[in-house]
Formats: sequence, C-alpha cells, structure tokens
Amino acid sequence: MFEVRGSFKDVDGWKRFRKLINANSEKMAVEKLMSIIGSNHKVKRCLIKVEEIKKVGE
Repeated sequence: MFEVRGSFKDVDGWKRFRKLINANSEKMAVEKLMSIIGSNHKVKRCLIKVEEIKKVGE
C-alpha cells in the first residue's frame, strides 16, 4: 500500500490530494492514481502532479 500526495488542476485552481493506493510497486500506484483522479474529476494526466510517494503498511 502506498500513500500518494500531490495536486491536480481544477476549474478553481490547483487542488491538493492525499490518497492511499493498494499496489505492488510505486509505478503501479501512480498509474492507478492517475486513472482514479482522471475518471472522478475529468482531469488529464498532464494536469496531475505527484509530489510524494511513501510506502505504508504491507
């Protein structure tokens, strides 16, 4: 499980986020995060900035 922090551009400006993603690697966690934020907020991947990835738990 990974904790991913960053921000994405919304109509009101940049919004910060912190998500817990269940994945096997950092790369998979980022892909899953991009997919989730893109579908929930209709944001393109180039407008999502990942600032920190931290492994938490198992």
